[in-house]
Amino acid sequence: MENRVSVISIIVEDRDSASTINELLHQYGQHVIGRMGIPYHERGVSIICVVLDAPQSVTSALSGKLGMLPGVSAKTVTARA
Repeated sequence: MENRVSVISIIVEDRDSASTINELLHQYGQHVIGRMGIPYHERGVSIICVVLDAPQSVTSALSGKLGMLPGVSAKTVTARA
């Protein structure tokens, strides 16, 4: 399968999900190019952006698993080329 560059944007409203998020990102670590996390204390959320170079099926699987966690929203954008 062809690899694509994608960004998964994650908003974490439930800090209890943080360890599971980190475990998932570690499991998919071979595909992660970079990661940036921003705690936004004033709103009580954390924002994480993860850049992947992976087949679309891998990116979708990770995004889906993240989005199923309590208090976590995840959206993916994939480069066309």
